[in-house]
Amino acid sequence: MAEHKINIKELSFEEASFKVDTLPKEIIELKDDEIIGQPRAIKALEMGLNVDRWGYNIFISGDSGTGRLSAIEAVESSLSKDLSNIKDIAYIHNFINSDNPRALILERGLGKKYKNSLDKFNLKLKDTLKNDKENAIDIAIKDIELLKEEYKKNTGIQEHLSLIKKDLKSISILCDNDITARYGVNLVIDNQFKKRRPFVIENHPSFATLFGGIDDKKDESLLPYQRIKAGSILESCGGVLVLYAGELLQVDGLWEALKKYLDSNKLRLKHDSYSPKGILKDRNIRAEVPRLPIKVILIGNEEIYNKLSEIDEQFLKHFKISAQFDYSMDLNLKNIGLTLAYLDKFSISNNLYKLDESGKKAILRYSAWFCEHRSELTTQFSQLTDLLVESNWWAKNLKKEIIDEEAVRKALEERDYTVSLIESKISQEIERGEMLISLTGAKVGVVNGLAVIDRGAASFGLPTVITATVAPGSEGIVNIEHEAGLSGEIHDKGLLILEGYLRKHYARTFPLSIYAGICFEQSYAEVDGDSASSSELYALLSAIAEIPIRQDIAVTGSVNQMGIIQPVGGINEKIEGFYNACKRLGLSGRQGVIIPIQNVKNLILSYEVEEAIKNKKFHIYPVKNIDEGMQILTNRAIGERGKKGNFPLDTLNREIDDSLKELFKMVSASRS
Repeated sequence: MAEHKINIKELSFEEASFKVDTLPKEIIELKDDEIIGQPRAIKALEMGLNVDRWGYNIFISGDSGTGRLSAIEAVESSLSKDLSNIKDIAYIHNFINSDNPRALILERGLGKKYKNSLDKFNLKLKDTLKNDKENAIDIAIKDIELLKEEYKKNTGIQEHLSLIKKDLKSISILCDNDITARYGVNLVIDNQFKKRRPFVIENHPSFATLFGGIDDKKDESLLPYQRIKAGSILESCGGVLVLYAGELLQVDGLWEALKKYLDSNKLRLKHDSYSPKGILKDRNIRAEVPRLPIKVILIGNEEIYNKLSEIDEQFLKHFKISAQFDYSMDLNLKNIGLTLAYLDKFSISNNLYKLDESGKKAILRYSAWFCEHRSELTTQFSQLTDLLVESNWWAKNLKKEIIDEEAVRKALEERDYTVSLIESKISQEIERGEMLISLTGAKVGVVNGLAVIDRGAASFGLPTVITATVAPGSEGIVNIEHEAGLSGEIHDKGLLILEGYLRKHYARTFPLSIYAGICFEQSYAEVDGDSASSSELYALLSAIAEIPIRQDIAVTGSVNQMGIIQPVGGINEKIEGFYNACKRLGLSGRQGVIIPIQNVKNLILSYEVEEAIKNKKFHIYPVKNIDEGMQILTNRAIGERGKKGNFPLDTLNREIDDSLKELFKMVSASRS
């Protein structure tokens, strides 16, 4: 019998480990408003903030901590000296319907002047009504004419003064009420002393905070216009209004109201006011909110942007500019220098210890780990500053006066410990034998797959047992999770791919006649994704040919119909999860993980796992296809088809093909 060569590739310590070797020689000094790693987003912001046209509002998408708000402020500050669109805004009495106060838009600085003019007018009117009642109206009308001459360049004021004049002519001089209350101005926005464009961030949007409302602190006996208070839309007149999309969409009807406002010249909203006992009052007051020259910026994420784009055809008309903030940047000397400069600036402003060279490299390593890529650094700088603060605390506890690698590693270890309660409980179940899993020996139709549990700020990997059983039949592959209602659509697709692989790779001269069941053992939550599809296929092939699979090697990776292994996410967590399980039950020195070869560039493993690989106590096997993985799991030669279309004798593929042929014969015999 001919011997068949087995090729098994294992990563060396140098290939499996990762560190940042080189730091820039020169220290970079950051400008106060410099934004790192976001050239695409900055260009979009510059365009959006400069184009003064309808619809050129901005939607910013990106992860929290990528400097979205800082970038807006930085770009806006370069434009903040343009005060041409800043206005003063006042509310005045509506002489036809007092419950519908009118808005008066005035040039910057004119609002206070006009208010003072009417205050003087009303004081004089009160005095003449008291001392010269018979001539009071005539005197007031003459005073109005003088004011009209003084403010002849402002059409809004002219119209208001004309309405006051008309009202004066129609009222009775014998009226006991204080008529002067009707002629005042409620100056809600006074921009007289503004030196830059308004920049308003509305963190808690509601109808009242956004569009304005009734000031409950003011006397209820006042006229409606006197009790109106401005919202953030009026406050941002001539400037920028920043809203968080998620918060905005949570308030029923608020998004529709904002769109309606952006669409029209003015919006009239009902302002509800409540008494201390929760009783609704002022239910009929509807003040107009005038359309103003403002730039609205929504901050959200890609999910919200895509959702609004799909369900709301007006969304893209109102928000023509999309500024996408990247979560990562290339790992190169320039970006390393910028990152270190940012951290140095943060350390100085927060009175933290300095980083030494080893500490810098450790934090840069974490930055790449956070991106899950060896050639990237994160732009979520809040992640790095959080680690810096924690490392500083541990440096003090370790009696150091500098943040070095030891302090950073200690911070990471303690952070992992504090969030690993659930992971620890699952590990205890494995150790006690409550979770049935073998980490030694070999079994037919059983593979140790790998899963990631995501729990908010923390995620961890753990092994999951995947089993396959085979019998003659025509049903194909049965997904037990699907039958139990615990399988997602992507996982279902992955199972269909397995059938495609069997038809492509085997059973070329006879129909596939198989009834196979695949199951995630002791799994009671929904299973989705295709990262376990290669594990399922290994288990299936093992069950078909009754070839034992090594239990000391876990598997991750998706597979296509051609048998090519495809990359998956969470690779570091998965490897570390299996390592921790092996450590609990005892490292044998033979245990390891099969991963897609494409995921090697994502490996930034814990220091402990790297050390175990260095000492040959744990192993990483990168594979390109199913054949390579099967050789590792069985320590058997796989075999390739010869010129006549047959697999060589005494190879895995020959045994699998022969087993499938035998299943076909059994099905055919039962039918005849």
